[in-house]
Amino acid sequence: MTSLTPFTPDVVEAIKRHMNDDHADEARIIVRALGGRPDAAQVSTSDVDAEGIEFVADGERVRIPWGETLTERAQARLAVVRLYREACEKLGISPRGEH
Repeated sequence: MTSLTPFTPDVVEAIKRHMNDDHADEARIIVRALGGRPDAAQVSTSDVDAEGIEFVADGERVRIPWGETLTERAQARLAVVRLYREACEKLGISPRGEH
């Protein structure tokens, strides 16, 4: 993580918990489309920092960059939604409602 990250350890834990509890299907779609793991079955969010989000997919680490450096915690939600929509488009599926 960068030294000027908006993601303190408690924020990282909160984001991971939210992703794993409420958005596991979306994480799987992101990993399948953008993480080079088209057959990923078991996906969990394992880390997040200013540069990207990290998952464990079927026991392997998969890191996906945000495409920009995040400077505020609130940007994480928007960045995940952007990745999810990009993944849906790549897979040719319709995104679910707002996340």
